[in-house]
Amino acid sequence: MSLAIREIERVERRVLGALRCVDATTRAGVDLPLQVTVENARIQRNRSGLYVIAAATALAAHEASFAQPPALLAKGTVKLDATIADPSGRYLPRSATLALPRDPLPAHAGNADALFRPIEVALYPSNVAPVGENWAVLFVSVSEAASHDALGGALLILTSGGNTLARGLTDWRGEALLPVPGVPVTTWSSHPHAVVVTEINARIRTVFDPASGTRTAAADVAAGRPPARLPVVNTDDIEARANTLPHASVIVPIAARRAQSLSSQLALP
Repeated sequence: MSLAIREIERVERRVLGALRCVDATTRAGVDLPLQVTVENARIQRNRSGLYVIAAATALAAHEASFAQPPALLAKGTVKLDATIADPSGRYLPRSATLALPRDPLPAHAGNADALFRPIEVALYPSNVAPVGENWAVLFVSVSEAASHDALGGALLILTSGGNTLARGLTDWRGEALLPVPGVPVTTWSSHPHAVVVTEINARIRTVFDPASGTRTAAADVAAGRPPARLPVVNTDDIEARANTLPHASVIVPIAARRAQSLSSQLALP
């Protein structure tokens, strides 16, 4: 007995990559419905919470190529700007650069640039975001040294002993929530007269890009008047160029279950 099968319709679709938003503090996936836009591209959110890049103008030839990708446009040579915003206000908006096309070879599925791995973008908490019970919590105000203007979109990097403990981002008011999980309640002391201590010294490095960040007069911050353009910065780019951008550092002792406020001032050209 033979069975004849007639093809009625064929639907083939190739995706170019996917975006996965994670919490900058815990690295857990963000399940909130976000507003994700990518220039000259079409984005679809799937059931796993990934934002799939279904089409892009610069990679139109890749969409219909299934046996193998086109030879032109080598992997990672197309840079697309993405913007992510959280309507709930729990996370601050930010931008990111996506490098396409991704590596499509199954043998390379474990590589960071593989098509089968989503591009991770860290989202930074706003001041209304919840924090863990045993975390150290820092509330940081960032301003320009001479004018005292609030600096929005400034990146904060907290380090101790050569390790990065946390990162944060300021809103348009120059205010940042910097939560630090994993700080031990007690730890060994290097002081000759103390065996254990309840706090550790850390360094907060503040980096600001005048081209993408915002400056808001202190009077406008006090009156609740935001600037015409809210800060939407690419924190990965700022950190990569940290040594060439205006920056400042301050030492602060931190401890588990302690919340504290401090300020950081930057001298801008």
